Amino acid sequence: MTENPPPTAAPYGAPAPAAYGSSATGKIRSTGTCIVLAIVTFGIYSLFWFYKVHEEMKQHSGTGIGGPLALIITIVVGVVTPFVTSAEVGALYERAGKVKPVSGSTGLWYFPGAFIIVGPLVWFIKTNGALNDYWRSVGVADG
Repeated sequence: MTENPPPTAAPYGAPAPAAYGSSATGKIRSTGTCIVLAIVTFGIYSLFWFYKVHEEMKQHSGTGIGGPLALIITIVVGVVTPFVTSAEVGALYERAGKVKPVSGSTGLWYFPGAFIIVGPLVWFIKTNGALNDYWRSVGVADG
């Protein structure tokens, strides 16, 4: 008679398994609307955007920095956040076995791209567009 071995728990501190197919998905945000909101609110909407997208990515994949830490990083060393955000969006694609359209190096559009003035705009269009496309690929409807 053979006994089944007892189930083993994941080691302490190990990341949660990816939650693909779960209901934890993000929201598709219109790039144009986000840009207008960031301008009208003098950048306050940008803080909200970083918080929400990082929180949604962490809930969906089980990995990442999450909303609260993204907000703190954005407030303290804001120039780092675009690199982290693009890297996490790219990681969503990579974990799904897809080619990643953005990566940490996409953050270079933000800084030093700000010196050509339109760099941060290019960064946002690329990153938010890739994130929206990812959410569509997992079944989130535009709305």
